[in-house]
Amino acid sequence: MPGDRATRGTVVLVNPNSSTATTVMMTAIARRTLGPTLPVRGVTAARGPRMLTDPEALAAAAPEVLAAGLRAAAEGDCAALLVAAFGDPGLARLRVAAAPTGVPVVGLGEAALLEAAADGTPFGIATTTPLLADAIHARVIELGLGDRYTGLRLTAGAPERLSADPPLLLDRLERAVRACAERDGARAVVIGGGPLGEAADALHACCEVRVVAPIPAACRAITHLLRT
Repeated sequence: MPGDRATRGTVVLVNPNSSTATTVMMTAIARRTLGPTLPVRGVTAARGPRMLTDPEALAAAAPEVLAAGLRAAAEGDCAALLVAAFGDPGLARLRVAAAPTGVPVVGLGEAALLEAAADGTPFGIATTTPLLADAIHARVIELGLGDRYTGLRLTAGAPERLSADPPLLLDRLERAVRACAERDGARAVVIGGGPLGEAADALHACCEVRVVAPIPAACRAITHLLRT
């Protein structure tokens, strides 16, 4: 039963990029969200780029996610799998492949978008990766959320430079969030990126519009699945 799995199992967070530091950061956020009753273990893609900033990197990450997720599901103590990249690489294939084990699979992009758009809320997305703009738009449409989508706002500056300068990243993301709300009419803004997790947490305190942080959104989706 899902409830039994939740009491004895571990949520496995699969980081599709190859940065172990990013895995540690995202796992810490997931642990804070889920609390002590549902442990979280982070695993890092064995190969691939340290950041997923373009469609080619997303595509390359998908088989790594599938392999890592299936290994975790086969270990027997896996309560749920969390694909921890906003583009959800490999999510659909892993969901199908893990179905016989009964382990639910959640993608943080999908979870955040669905949470932001709940009850018909107009929502926007703030992120750092211009080369993924078309893929993000396609994902919104695929999830049936196009009628609520107010658009994407991008930060100024290369993603790699921003990730290396947390204060600058926070400033640029705050500007993008405010543009989503003030110029586009969004009433919720998704922060588009798992590696942006710490900035997403900080933005709650400085933005009037509702900020949807993707890792906590995915954790809430997992909690819901394990209780049903």
